[in-house]
Amino acid sequence: MALVVQKYGGTSVGNLDKIANVAKRVILTKAEGNDVVVVLSAMSGETDRLIQLAQKAAEEPDPREYDSLISTGEQVTVTLLAILLNRMGCPAKSFLGFQVRVRTDQAFKKARIVDVDTDAIRAELKKGVIVVVAGFQGVDPENNITTLGRGGSDTSAVALAAALKADVCDIYTDVDGVYTTDPNICSNARRLSRITYDEMLEMARAGAKVLQPRSVELAKKFNVPVCVKSSFTNEGGTLVTREEMDMDMEKEVVAGVTYDRDQAKITVIHVPDRPGVAARLFTPLSQHNIIVDMIIQNASIQGHTDLTFTVSRKDIREATRIISQVVQEVGAEKLEVDDNVAKVSIIGVGMISHAGVAALMFETLAREGINIMMISTSEIKVSCVVEAKYTELAVTVLHDAFGLGKEN
Repeated sequence: MALVVQKYGGTSVGNLDKIANVAKRVILTKAEGNDVVVVLSAMSGETDRLIQLAQKAAEEPDPREYDSLISTGEQVTVTLLAILLNRMGCPAKSFLGFQVRVRTDQAFKKARIVDVDTDAIRAELKKGVIVVVAGFQGVDPENNITTLGRGGSDTSAVALAAALKADVCDIYTDVDGVYTTDPNICSNARRLSRITYDEMLEMARAGAKVLQPRSVELAKKFNVPVCVKSSFTNEGGTLVTREEMDMDMEKEVVAGVTYDRDQAKITVIHVPDRPGVAARLFTPLSQHNIIVDMIIQNASIQGHTDLTFTVSRKDIREATRIISQVVQEVGAEKLEVDDNVAKVSIIGVGMISHAGVAALMFETLAREGINIMMISTSEIKVSCVVEAKYTELAVTVLHDAFGLGKEN
């Protein structure tokens, strides 16, 4: 008997018929002799609807009340699934984050999980009950409801799998696995049967929407086997696993090409080039839980420099407000904001042992007249910020340049 954690995303539970389809899958897994814990997102579009309501009520809603509101979507889906499972003759019980005690810090909207109390879940599993848990939510030390950020149900599922020492964590979504790039852009994109934690983490950070980056971090840290599957077919699937298990590592230099349109570029012009200025700029952003992605500082000219960085487009208003205050304090000249950009990345563990990968990327973009605004690299990733209008073209030509199509 195995302990299986299954997570179903918003498109998989978009209406009552789809939730019933999930119930049938869960029952089949249980019938195979497994203990089953199910983690659900809200119905597709429901969290966005709740966010819009909050923003209509107030331009900047109180963070505590905001989280309390947008966490309600998951309560609907877990309760409906439990009702359906019980009606189908399979005992089930739903839990919200505070009932399971998914303990988090107090960073509303972007809370991080501290630990998970599994006692209630284990007690129900011993009775043969299917446990259905609301994803995306937890509770802080003062018993306030918190949310984990968009895509947080992935993190909820992997955290539960790690705490329960589950045999596998299946992530069900509207695609049948992880592809070499977005099939909606490249028709010859190829599904990967297996990918390493590091590759998946870089792909998720670079814009791939299949898994939330924090869920992959947790999976790697606690060695949780994660399988990405479609809730609408029994075909396909991609296993996210350890690097040493990837026996085909040297066959492909690049595993995939990703893009991220959720980018905004902020440039602080004519910054005094002296110790402590960068800290003055970025510390307030960190204190407001705004994640900075890429950073570039130009060479110093007569004691001044320009500093450019990127943040999520949804954080641009708050980031601009915070940095505008600091610009005056440090004596910089002005602030420039550009949200008409996108990040395109190539990713693969094979890049570690191959020279010329970045050069081929730059040459390929140059041939298409695509200007590179910013560059960021790691051992297994090269990312470029380009004009948003070139996103699809850049992805297509890079996918071809590295031979990632089905015909290869």
